[in-house]
Amino acid sequence: MKTALTIAGSDSSGGAGIQADIKTMAANGVYAMSAITALTAQNTTGVQGIFEVTPEFLGMQIDSVFTDIRPDAVKIGMVSSVGLIEMIADKLKHYEAQNVVVDPVMVATSGSRLISEDAISVLKARLLPMATLLTPNIPETEVLAGREVKTAEDMIEAAAFISENYHCAVLCKGGHQLNDANDLLYRDGSHRWFNGKRINNPNTHGTGCTLSSAIASGLAKGMTLDDAVENAKEYISGALAAMLDLGAGSGPMNHAFDIHSRFAEEEK
Repeated sequence: MKTALTIAGSDSSGGAGIQADIKTMAANGVYAMSAITALTAQNTTGVQGIFEVTPEFLGMQIDSVFTDIRPDAVKIGMVSSVGLIEMIADKLKHYEAQNVVVDPVMVATSGSRLISEDAISVLKARLLPMATLLTPNIPETEVLAGREVKTAEDMIEAAAFISENYHCAVLCKGGHQLNDANDLLYRDGSHRWFNGKRINNPNTHGTGCTLSSAIASGLAKGMTLDDAVENAKEYISGALAAMLDLGAGSGPMNHAFDIHSRFAEEEK
């Protein structure tokens, strides 16, 4: 069985972060492991508290995984401090990690910055050049490219700038009123659009975590990057189309929508 490691924060409500990553990886047929960067007290209405681990303890978690069950892919989610970013970069370099997918979580849906300028600088210098693929949304693309993204052509130009500067592939995610569910994959001087299904579901908590984890799962199983992205978009469309409705805010998706097992059946 292929394996994948998520390096990210914990979401106590289970819809995003390592919980979404592990559910997604399991649903996509790989064995999931985790190295936790922070504990959060959060639910569908927001984040009530954050307790960050030390860089040393994060390093111990990564060592424990790589020295026993080596991951075939690594997904990196929100990492907000310089020390944690440097530790991740050091460990991935030491273990020569493969198939690294970075979801550069920097900007909340509200537009608020989630990461300091110092941390962004270290992220750009140390972690992004190690990535196989970056999966920024529109606001994050603007931060990484240092320019506004208002049109489809802007997306192409910004993705080209990021790809050429950090020497990796970039999946610029649509949404935020631009291209809706259509994502742009840019690499090696060329681009491809992946058109998504527009699903009228307000419960979108954890979509970014889920997409990047599904892509990492595909890469772990030996898929090409194009096939991994296409497969991941189909999976997230199914998870949204299941119309799970939990919580008072923007709720989670049904990551297990495609699991058909007697163990998954509810009591009648």
